[in-house]
Amino acid sequence: MDRAKVVHDPVHGSISVDGVFMEVMDRHEMQRLRSVKQLGLGYLVFPGANHTRFEHSLGAYHLAGRMADAIGLDRDDRDTVRMAGMLHDICHPPFSHTLESMMESSLGMDHMDLARALITGKVPNHLPIDDFLDGVGPIGDILSREGISPEEVCDLIAYPESRSEGLDMFTGGHSFFPSKDYAHQIIHGPVDADQMDYLMRDAHYTGMTHGAIDCERLLNTMRVHNDRIVIQRRGVTAAEGLMVSRSLMYTSVYFHETVRIAQRMLTKAVEHSGIDLSDIFLRTDSDFVQSLTDSGGRSARSIRRILNRDLDKKALVIYGEEVDDALVDTLLQYPGDMGRRRLEQEIADHAGVDVFDVGAEVTPMSSLRSNMRIGKTDVAILDSEGKVRSLARFSPLARALQSRDHYGWAVLISAPKQYREAVGHAARKVLGKEN
Repeated sequence: MDRAKVVHDPVHGSISVDGVFMEVMDRHEMQRLRSVKQLGLGYLVFPGANHTRFEHSLGAYHLAGRMADAIGLDRDDRDTVRMAGMLHDICHPPFSHTLESMMESSLGMDHMDLARALITGKVPNHLPIDDFLDGVGPIGDILSREGISPEEVCDLIAYPESRSEGLDMFTGGHSFFPSKDYAHQIIHGPVDADQMDYLMRDAHYTGMTHGAIDCERLLNTMRVHNDRIVIQRRGVTAAEGLMVSRSLMYTSVYFHETVRIAQRMLTKAVEHSGIDLSDIFLRTDSDFVQSLTDSGGRSARSIRRILNRDLDKKALVIYGEEVDDALVDTLLQYPGDMGRRRLEQEIADHAGVDVFDVGAEVTPMSSLRSNMRIGKTDVAILDSEGKVRSLARFSPLARALQSRDHYGWAVLISAPKQYREAVGHAARKVLGKEN
């Protein structure tokens, strides 16, 4: 009989972990996630937000299993999606999404591509200092031994976009699509295990009520139709609730202005530190704090300021409703990270301060142009006649949320308190907002 244990979770109650899942859960790669905060620097604004990627991974594993049961997957497919749920964040860098783009720039892979490389043994699975782990094989060896395909698990993790064509597939005259896309949607879909867990978990630990969703109703109305996951018509209200939760949590928590300022301070400290990022996916939050501290100079001072919550201040905030065509045209001159650095330099030059003391955050151009992708909000609803339609066809609320600005702000410029006024004035001049 397989070994099993019950993990007591504040969000889902009792989570059963059995067999090979216990072995993988106890692996050092998974245990690292106990020391990576789920919301990065979010705890500086929400004091309770000290939960970790490890807890979230267990929650995603648990919900992936429940979704697999809800749509009637066989044991092999169920084990594959459960394992993908457990391992989907295995390579998140320290401070979670804060350093994701820097890791991708350095290694040429995001955390999902790195997960494939780690699971299959193409990158190291531990730091040199942990030499007691020398000789420990990759996680993929364990999966293969237990009859779970590492390749199939990695395919579910590494492709955030569906391999199908979205809801158009339901209305284009096709009748069946043998892609097993329903398995992929359990990990990356309009209603997926990852999303449901992080919304519920982040709401619990931040104290925000926005993240409450009717998980039971969604599971009870979940079906497979034409090879894809749909929600029955009687689950529309629960699907609307998920959309409301996601939209409000992004505005209130994930894009919170003070959190974004702290994140920009951290990324600038890393940029100026010269730290080698080649093993960042193996490091913990505390490892990275120590490296920044040891690097000395401004980077060390900046991380100490962050830890003591001596954060930069808002020098200029331009909200979504204040954006006009002239500002959009100006911001188009500063695309991507390189553009952001150039914007910071120009503001610093006009303010007469060092560029290290200027932080700039700009929402994506798609948001500024009110052309947000529907993405995960495009929930498929199965009506009583067996036809599938977008949730927006049934719900005016869903239509409104699809066009809602999740950021709130469009431009966020920050600086240390003593430079706040000068940087704010310079930013207005550079962005053509002096009046």
